Amino acid sequence: MSDSVLDPKFETLLRLGDNCLVLSQQLGLWCGHGPALEEDMALTNVALDLLGQARLWLSYAGEVEGQGRDEDALAYRRDGFEFRNLLLLEQPNGHYGDTVVRQFLFDSWHQHLLAALTRSTDPRIAAIADKAAREVRYHVERSSYLMVALGDGTAQSHDRMQASLETLWPYTGEWFEPDAVDAQSAKAGWAPAAGSLRDAWHASVDAVLARATLAKPAYAGHQRGGRQGLHSEHLGHLLTDLQFLQRAYPQAQW
Repeated sequence: MSDSVLDPKFETLLRLGDNCLVLSQQLGLWCGHGPALEEDMALTNVALDLLGQARLWLSYAGEVEGQGRDEDALAYRRDGFEFRNLLLLEQPNGHYGDTVVRQFLFDSWHQHLLAALTRSTDPRIAAIADKAAREVRYHVERSSYLMVALGDGTAQSHDRMQASLETLWPYTGEWFEPDAVDAQSAKAGWAPAAGSLRDAWHASVDAVLARATLAKPAYAGHQRGGRQGLHSEHLGHLLTDLQFLQRAYPQAQW
């Protein structure tokens, strides 16, 4: 698809909604399997927060598109190449340390993104971001605490968290890589330029990694393509679970 036929606002809203939807689905898989009851409940609450945010973003995306698709149609009836989520978020849950590191890296970026979105020239985007930012403040606090508790815990927990960080770090670079959609959205003032969040994100991450006694990976390259619809095989497996009912029974309603 050429840049000239993209609707930049629709694409921007899909990116925001798909990030929340995919990560919510991932976290929901932990329900009933958390390492402790309190943590199980906390993680499920984060998943529900993200699902609520996904509904707001995708509902608005459907309105902007103007093709009659609501949040359910966008969630359940798109194929993988139509999703615009970050690659990090579709990576497998793995062990609990993998999930914590993935969550922390995203939360740290998400808080800065939402703060910038509250200043959007689009009042609807600003309002959704303001609501979401209040929830994400808790997400950041929680995942940062777990990074420190596990990173600066036992030798085994430290080593496993460091390994998780090394594995997932290469998926963070695409967040700050601009493309045509990003440029048009930033020019209109709907969303911040991708690169504008890099320094704040690194500062947030560095502060927590220092407390967690974890070394920041030196990996210089990064994986890319999620925001343009180029995904790993993991997204297909996730969408199979997410979309099964609607695909098997089209138009089914409770």
